[in-house]
Order: sequence, then C-alpha cells, then structure tokens
Amino acid sequence: MAKQKPAGQRDGLIAQNKKARHDYAIEDELEAGIVLTGTEVKSLREGRASLSESFVSIDRRGEMWLEGANIPEYLNGTWNNHAPKRKRKLLLHAAQIEKLARQTQAKGYTVIPLSLYFKDGRVKVKIALARGKKEYDKRQALREEQDKREALRVMRYRNKVARGIQ
Repeated sequence: MAKQKPAGQRDGLIAQNKKARHDYAIEDELEAGIVLTGTEVKSLREGRASLSESFVSIDRRGEMWLEGANIPEYLNGTWNNHAPKRKRKLLLHAAQIEKLARQTQAKGYTVIPLSLYFKDGRVKVKIALARGKKEYDKRQALREEQDKREALRVMRYRNKVARGIQ
C-alpha cells in the first residue's frame, strides 16, 4: 500500500497563466526546471504564486530567465526571505534555448510561461513558443467556445428528455 503524502506536498499544479491561451496562439510547449531558493519552494508548497504578468527572456549568454512571476514571501521566513518578483533562471538544454532564441527572432513570436507545477518533488515551468493573437482572433475563439458549450447543453437536454420518455 502506497504511503500518501500530506496535502501540501502532493505533486500538482501551483499556478496557471489563464490569459496566455486567450492572448496567444500556442505553437510549441516545453517543460523547464527553475532555480529557486528555499523560502520560494516553501511558499510554492502553500500554493501561493501568480504568472499573470510574467514573461520569459533570453539573454546574450544563452540563459533563459522567468521575469515578473510573483512568488510571495514565505510567511514564516526570516531575514533571508526572497524578493517576490525577482528574475529566476530557467533550466533547459543549450540546444533547446538556442532553438527558442532563433524562433523568437521571427516576427511576432515570444516565449511565455503557461503553468508552474510540482513534478516528482521538483518545481517545473511549462513554457510555450507563442504568437500574439489579433483582437478579431480572440473574439472568434470566444464565439467558438460559446457555440460548443451551447451545443453540449442542447445535447445534454435532449438525452435527458429521451431517457425520460423510455
């Protein structure tokens, strides 16, 4: 019988960038490690983080950085607590970083973080190569989503009525 971990230590989603899929067309997704301090990990174990205004940058030395991600200070931390919005280094293979750097040189492409999660006890970031959507593309996507929901609602109602008659 497997030993169950306490609720705060289960692997899973910590934070998600919900507006990313609305604002960008996702081309390619990658999983990256992230360099964190001890108090940052403890704060993430409590499920406290935000990726809403964050972005990924690649510097001249070929290193990727997660910027603008908010990991609030650990409540029980001491004088060595971390800065909530500091730059955090992302861990990828050099070839992957080089490939992303080449692709972001193309017009309209950028690298954005999609989610922050635990995997095998380590914090991972799902990043994506994305192209910004135009306003009409966003409206079209919302319209299609709404049409799908309406169709499901109608089918569910018809199935319920059909079962009630039999």
